[in-house]
This record gives sequence, C-alpha cells and structure tokens, in this order.
Amino acid sequence: MAAHKVICWDCGAEVEDPFVNTCPRCGGLLTVKMELEKVKEMKPQDLRSTPIGVWRYAPFMPVDPAHKVSIQEGGTPLYPTKALGAEIGVENTFVKFEGLNPTGSFKDRGMTMGVSHAKELGAQVVGCASTGNTSAALAAYAAKAGMKCAVFLPSGKVAMGKLAQALFFGAKVLSIDGNFDDALALARKMADERKLYLLNSINPYRPEGQKSVLFEIMDQLNYEVPDRIILPVGNAANIWAVYKALTELEEVGWIDKMPMLTGIQAEGAAPVARAFAAEAKDFVPEQNPETVATAIRIGNPVSGRKALKAIYSTGGYCTTVNDDEIIKAQQLLGRREGVCVEPASAASVAGLKKLREMGIADKDERVVCICTGNGLKDPDTIINNCAPPIKCGNSVADVERILSE
Repeated sequence: MAAHKVICWDCGAEVEDPFVNTCPRCGGLLTVKMELEKVKEMKPQDLRSTPIGVWRYAPFMPVDPAHKVSIQEGGTPLYPTKALGAEIGVENTFVKFEGLNPTGSFKDRGMTMGVSHAKELGAQVVGCASTGNTSAALAAYAAKAGMKCAVFLPSGKVAMGKLAQALFFGAKVLSIDGNFDDALALARKMADERKLYLLNSINPYRPEGQKSVLFEIMDQLNYEVPDRIILPVGNAANIWAVYKALTELEEVGWIDKMPMLTGIQAEGAAPVARAFAAEAKDFVPEQNPETVATAIRIGNPVSGRKALKAIYSTGGYCTTVNDDEIIKAQQLLGRREGVCVEPASAASVAGLKKLREMGIADKDERVVCICTGNGLKDPDTIINNCAPPIKCGNSVADVERILSE
C-alpha cells in the first residue's frame, strides 16, 4: 500500500472525513492522490512475483492488503484479435475481456478495493445504485466480507442476468420508481445520513481498483504503450481510472508516452460525447436516456467531467454508436473471435469500426478495446437478435440439408 490522501478534484482541498463522497468545502468530486516515492525505486518486474490480478499492483493502491477482500479478480485475458481487426481495418487490435472477472464484469476490480476500504473503516452496511453490474459485484464482495448490502435498482431497467446475481449473493435489492439517477440520489441520501457506506463510482476508492485494468494491459504488453485505448462510457469512472493509472506509471518512469484515450457512448445516452463535440469541459445531463446497452444507459454520469479531462489530456476522442451498430459489433466479436460480451462492452468495438470509417483511427494503430462485461449478463438481448433454433427432422439427411444451406 502506498501512502495517499483524499483531495477535492475541483478545489484541491484535502478531505479528512473518510465517509464523505464530495468535498465539504465546495461540493466537488473527490480523488485519491497517491504518494509514489517508494514505487519509483521499483521496476515493473518486481511486481511479477505476485500472480497477475488487482492485488499485484498493491504498491499503487490506497488500501492495506491486510484488509483485502478478494475473489481473485483481475488477470483477464488480452486477446490479439486478428480476424476482427482485419474486418474493421485495424489489424493490430486487442480486446481486453473483462467479462472473465468473478462476477462477469470490470466492476469486480473496483469492488475489491472499495469493500476492502469499507472493512478498514469498520463499515457494517454497504450500498450502491446500479444498472446491474455494480450491484452484482458489490453483492458478491459484501457476501465475502460478511457485510449487509443494499442495492438500489431503477425499476424495470436491469438485465435479468445481473439482477439474478445481486439476489443470489443475498443483497437487499430495492426496485426504485425512476431511472438510475433517481436510484443514485436515494443511495447518496442514505450515505449522507451514515446509514450505509456508498460504493458507487463517486466513492474515491473504487476507481483505484479499476486502475488495475490499465496496469494489466501494460503488463501484458510488456509496457509497450498502445496508440489508442477505447472504452465504453456510462458513469465514466473507468476511463478516468485508466487515465489516472497512466499518469501514475508516467510519474514513476515506467512509461514515457500516453495512448489516446477514446470514449464511446450509446447514441441514446451520450452527454460526454456531446460535450466533446462542442469542445466543452463540462456536460449537460440528459433526461430519460435510452439504449439497448443497459450498463451505459446513464444520463448524468458522476465522472463525466473527469472523463473529458482524460480524453482531452491524451489527445483522445469521444463519439457515439447507435444500438444497431452495438449489436452488430457484439455479433462480430462473437463470430470472428469467439468472445461473448454484453452490449455495452461491444460499444468499444463498434466505436473502433466507426472511428476507422471516419478516418480518426489509422489502420496502422495498435489499439486495445476494453470490453467490460460478459454477454451472459444480458442473454435476452442475445437471443432477441439471433435466429431461433432450426427445426430439423430426426435424420442425417435433414441435418446435411440444413448444413449445406
């Protein structure tokens, strides 16, 4: 564990109260400032005696491993996707498949850190608002830690695979009348009244665990920096976490350049992309966001301004893809590479295809698409967009006829 302090991202004030999620002085967002002097004495290979995963990078993390709550998260594959890349027109494309985390999404990275910090603080109840993946991860890690867990879900807006996980792990699942932003507002009120420890991405410790996806990518590429990293953007903490990890690697001298961080939003939920198109540093929240990609169906992203900072600072880009493009990319990834991702995850692949068509992404770039969740999180969308089973007689001739079509 590195020494650290929590500061306001907006005004720079140091924040002492470990239970607040916004700055007591100005109401701004919080972030963790790591002190990395000891890490500067290390080399990347010094970490490799620990198995790959979130806790390999403990020297960059603000939680003592003695309080670790882990289900062996991280260590997900980085696939070289030659067939996919050739079809898109960027042959040197990689997919970082976060769907192989314990609960099936990248949220496990944040939750191992967030719940471990809650354990440090002696918290008894943890909670979150969620469109699905966050609730699944928090419910699992709370169960592992022996904590009570409350999950606030927007009514009727959650994929069943994700809801099933939250229920299975024993969380108190509360269906709130409203959208994600309404659910988050209620969860934040509970946290303000100290009735639970909130572990949405507004919590400054959770994105610290999410930094590890970048550390792993660099580890797997032997610290050869790719030209571009593409992420789906919903609540926007992940792209900020990746940027923060890059700045820390640069600070300790392990990398000497930045990849272009590129955010992709669904057309029906795109406040960050619209702000980028307007060259703005802040975004305008959207009412009633709608997209098949439920994990990024968010109109008022908590870390939206941080995402814009990450994109601008690395010379990156942000754009949208529509639901049809998302579904086609999801199917393309499955049928070219055998990788099954949920719709929100496919936004990164759909985004690369669009950027290549626009001339933004060059064919010779080395690109990493982060695919954030497993396709089995949302099986209904897969089934609804695939042909039904084929009726077949009980004979070899019928099978041969169908296979020849």
